[in-house]
Amino acid sequence: MFHLPEVLDCVAAAIPDREAIVCRSKRWTFANFQERSSRLANALLALGLGCHQERPQLENWQSGQDRLAIYLYNGNEYLESMFGAFKARLAPFNVNYRYVEEELIYLLNNSEARVIVYQRSFGEKLAAIRDQLPALQHYIEVDDGGPRFIEDAVDYEDLLREAEAKTPTLHCSPDDLYILYTGGTTGKPKGVLWRQGDIMISVLGGRRLSDKGIIDSLEEIAATALKGTMPVMPAPPFMHAAGQWNAIMGLFAGNTVVIQDRVDQLDPADVLDTIDREKVVMISIVGDAFALPLIKEMKKGKYTLASLRFFLNSGAHLSVKTKHELVRLLPKTRILDFLGSSEGGNQGQHVDDVEGNAPGTFCLSPGNAVLNDTKTGLLEPGHVGVGWWARQGYVPIGYLNDEVATKKTFVELAGERYAIAGDRAQLLAGDIVRLLGRDSLVINSGGEKVFVEEVEEALKKHAAVTDALVVGRESTRWGHEVVAVIACHDGQNPGIEELKAECARHIARYKLPKAVFLVPEIPRHANGKPDYKWAENYVRSQSVREDG
Repeated sequence: MFHLPEVLDCVAAAIPDREAIVCRSKRWTFANFQERSSRLANALLALGLGCHQERPQLENWQSGQDRLAIYLYNGNEYLESMFGAFKARLAPFNVNYRYVEEELIYLLNNSEARVIVYQRSFGEKLAAIRDQLPALQHYIEVDDGGPRFIEDAVDYEDLLREAEAKTPTLHCSPDDLYILYTGGTTGKPKGVLWRQGDIMISVLGGRRLSDKGIIDSLEEIAATALKGTMPVMPAPPFMHAAGQWNAIMGLFAGNTVVIQDRVDQLDPADVLDTIDREKVVMISIVGDAFALPLIKEMKKGKYTLASLRFFLNSGAHLSVKTKHELVRLLPKTRILDFLGSSEGGNQGQHVDDVEGNAPGTFCLSPGNAVLNDTKTGLLEPGHVGVGWWARQGYVPIGYLNDEVATKKTFVELAGERYAIAGDRAQLLAGDIVRLLGRDSLVINSGGEKVFVEEVEEALKKHAAVTDALVVGRESTRWGHEVVAVIACHDGQNPGIEELKAECARHIARYKLPKAVFLVPEIPRHANGKPDYKWAENYVRSQSVREDG
């Protein structure tokens, strides 16, 4: 097993002069990236931060490593902060830049962060809550041109300039932590605790593509890096798993990570311009929320996209209609659809084809399984029942400061530890998984379980529908009934019966929506995932209006 700083050391030694990061017309080689992250590591150590145990004790991991919060947009500073922390044996974690003050207070106190690297424009929020963050002692500010709100904050570039460039000599360990906060679809954010050695194998390129075997030598990593010459663009925010993991995987494969100019929100023209300018070979996105605006911009015909060979999707599957459009617009580009979770890592590869067969089905990745409904055994391929999609082997330790959630999500079965992120699934013949959706989103209507993602996919089959979210609404007859919120192409407003007729071609009648609300646009989280809380609140407000 490897810890992450030694993987970066290996890659940088093999290709020091290759560009590692391109961001807003600035370029950094792997040697530059190594030096800057090492300078940050030395600066953090000089502040008295780091790991207070020779080797983190997994039974006492909450007291071993100091935590560093990263409150930034995508940029070289984000990745430098991660690896600077790793080299100093701190545990960095992601901060959602859309959080309001109350959410920030919870997150930063739950994590017990001692240091934060933040965008200067976010300083106003931090200054307002600073007196409610007793553990947070050090503020490191990335200058983005805005006014200063925290006068004693240290400037990021000044800090690096004054620190030693040599990589600190510490006994880093594969047991050192990698923390990823996940908001999920409901509830407060939870800090998923990975050992670096485990996440390297599970997600960050520690398996061979050829035979899925585990890479067990740094020489093999270096050889792979020497071949990796692709410019890749992880377009989602690095504050979420999809963007962060694809960026690190790109670096570890020896590729150049290209970051689009506009990072505070999705700008389709900017993304496509950057692909053409930097000759990007692979872009990664999250679901229809990213794909549909890109498709709309592609249709303007202003971009060649001649270099693009791989269109990688993860975090939310592409609808069949969207995939059809991508294949039509990018006939020389391979569409890759992966599924994973913060708790389970990479869990499957999509096997939908361009004919639209078997939507929502995935090939099992190594270490994945479907547990039975009671979580007491494994389902066999072809079993008719519904179970839980799980990951075995290289899985997280648990959740930071949340023993109850840890016991619920990470279970032991026949001596093996499994991570169960909450997705329900069926295991079809040939080790094909049919994903049904999050258990927390299942609607119990008249005793029948309705998985919302299945209804959403059926709604999107209608030619007028661009996006859809499905939620449950209280019903005196059914307990809960299926209700949909949809967005359509400009000027189109299909009626409820027309939508039901389309849905009835794909799903059973008891799953059909009892009501549909049309909105101009469906808001989603910054990572492209659905905002079901918004949909529930919207349906509730409209239902009150109907009753009134």
